[in-house]
Amino acid sequence: MAAILFGSISTIADTSELQRDAFNRAFKEHGLDWNWSQDDYRELLKKAGGKQRVADKAAETGEDVDAEAVHATKSRLFQESVKDAGLSPRPGVVETIKDGKDAGYKIALVTTTSKENVDAVVDALGGAVDRSDFDLLVSISDVDRPKPDESAYLYALSSLGEDAGGSVAIEDNLDGVAAAKGAGITVAAFPSENSQTHDFDAADERVEQLSLSGLQSLTTA
Repeated sequence: MAAILFGSISTIADTSELQRDAFNRAFKEHGLDWNWSQDDYRELLKKAGGKQRVADKAAETGEDVDAEAVHATKSRLFQESVKDAGLSPRPGVVETIKDGKDAGYKIALVTTTSKENVDAVVDALGGAVDRSDFDLLVSISDVDRPKPDESAYLYALSSLGEDAGGSVAIEDNLDGVAAAKGAGITVAAFPSENSQTHDFDAADERVEQLSLSGLQSLTTA
């Protein structure tokens, strides 16, 4: 194994409920009588793309909604909320990054969320996980197509100078798993609070806590 690729901000710190709350507050700001319950949101997370979720909801209700504007408001509210959320890294994340770096592996965050969302979460972790921990940070600004397209992973592999066979991706959602597998990368599913009930059979392994030894075992199985 040569590279460990964290596939979303919620593989570092579980932000899924903060994201849901930001959507609901954005709906209120835009005068929409919508509210996504936790069960609603868990179902919606089976597909990536927050702006598309808003557009799909508008199509379902027959309302004329500026999905891009609503999503921009949601992103602003989310970025504001993480500052005071008391975020902490998910189980095993800090140790896996440290052990991976000590072993000479490259570490990357490979998302197709915005750079601003990435920055907000990393800043909120207060140094427990820092930018300097990563050899590469990928966001939607680096690629033309979001996951489940494999572009973000192909870009990461090219930038790191590594091949798919020597890499392991960590993903918390189904479209992320599909993107990594599409790039030929071994995948460890690491579900967040709101993706625990999803079917991760397409991943090579499902884990509840990260460890370097566990990831290493996937490339030697």
